[in-house]
Amino acid sequence: VQLQASGGGLVRDGDSLRISCIASRDTSRNYCMGWFRQAPGKEREFVAAVNRGGGSTDYADSVKGRFTISRDNAKKAVYLQMNSLKPEDTAVYYCAARPNSIYSATYRTGYQYWGQGTQVTVSS
Repeated sequence: VQLQASGGGLVRDGDSLRISCIASRDTSRNYCMGWFRQAPGKEREFVAAVNRGGGSTDYADSVKGRFTISRDNAKKAVYLQMNSLKPEDTAVYYCAARPNSIYSATYRTGYQYWGQGTQVTVSS
């Protein structure tokens, strides 16, 4: 499966932004979907995940309460709504797909397919 992320940009501290990821085929039958990010000089880290049906989600502590992940399987899309953005949220954001996922489960590891990344920059 190929993934195309978009929607990144330059925003100010406290602003909101929604980034999107479109898959090349239906991911609802097999894939948990996730968002990860990588800041300059840091390792890539987990941000959020959503299960195959869209009803279960998981978040890193650093974004819990501010970010919301969702998916629209009819559109083969996954979204990350980011509110109350902070300068420390500045990073390249990657969407990812994890195959062989149990329907009800979310995962933080085991992702095999990655999008190209979209830059999110939050100025103070």
